[in-house]
Amino acid sequence: MVHIIMKTRCKWAGTDPLYVRYHDTEWGVPLHDDRKLFEFLILEGAQAGLSWITILKKRENYRKAYDNFDPRKISAYSPDKISSLLSDKGIIRNRLKIEAAVQNAKAFLSVQEEFGSFDAYIWQFTDGIPIKNRWKSQEEIPAKTEKSDAMSKDLKKRGFKFTGPTICYAFMQAVGMVNDHTADCFRYDEV
Repeated sequence: MVHIIMKTRCKWAGTDPLYVRYHDTEWGVPLHDDRKLFEFLILEGAQAGLSWITILKKRENYRKAYDNFDPRKISAYSPDKISSLLSDKGIIRNRLKIEAAVQNAKAFLSVQEEFGSFDAYIWQFTDGIPIKNRWKSQEEIPAKTEKSDAMSKDLKKRGFKFTGPTICYAFMQAVGMVNDHTADCFRYDEV
């Protein structure tokens, strides 16, 4: 007799295999790789006004279109490259979001220069350690916090675009700066 153990997950993970895999392997895991942090910053900005699953389904296309999220290459995108991105059906074809990615790459490089790494800069907002919340339900989880407000203000001051407090909080959740897995989720104690 085979016993199948069903894992309890955060409600938002649903049943879509892509979403479940993302939830189970990436979301909330503390991330310190500058290139991956940059990828999440760009993807969270691209998500503004859309659902995360929409972005997740286009993630591989984004990696191709945005030179695997190489900030040096993106910072040098020409008007012609931006025009080609506007006709790329594999990504969100929004001029403001595409231009923001180019601007954010430039700002990202400046932060790396100033702090030695983007990682050293961004993790200062949680004193270098993940904030471990203990939410009982998804409904308790805030859309933004004082820390995401502070991050947003500082990023904007440094020239970043599409980095409002709600986008910043989603970024913090994704890269493990906060553990917002619900307390009953099997990933809560793992991350």
